[in-house]
Amino acid sequence: MNGLDVAALVLILIGALLCLTAAIGVVRFKDVPTRLHAATKPQVLGLILICLAIALSLRSWPVVAFLVPVVLIQLATAPLSAHMVGRQAYRNRTIDEKSLYVDERAQARERERRRDEG
Repeated sequence: MNGLDVAALVLILIGALLCLTAAIGVVRFKDVPTRLHAATKPQVLGLILICLAIALSLRSWPVVAFLVPVVLIQLATAPLSAHMVGRQAYRNRTIDEKSLYVDERAQARERERRRDEG
């Protein structure tokens, strides 16, 4: 086992742990925003690390050419799907609005800006 194989092994282990924590977070968290956070951020990073480990392990340009679109598609679709799920949960009023943070200062600035414009 050379250094690249050890690095690939470590990356696969870290990526698998991140994907596992994402799955546990989706099951254990109670509301939609925290579940979305768990479903997107660690899962995407875990997939990227696993793809990087595969590329290091196989050391082949066709493999890298296959993995790059996989990562790019994941980076494009995970935030989009999380946004759509969050938006639908907000519209259905299935989000606990008491747990959401409201920035009163930003709202006051926005009201002031609108008042100045109109």
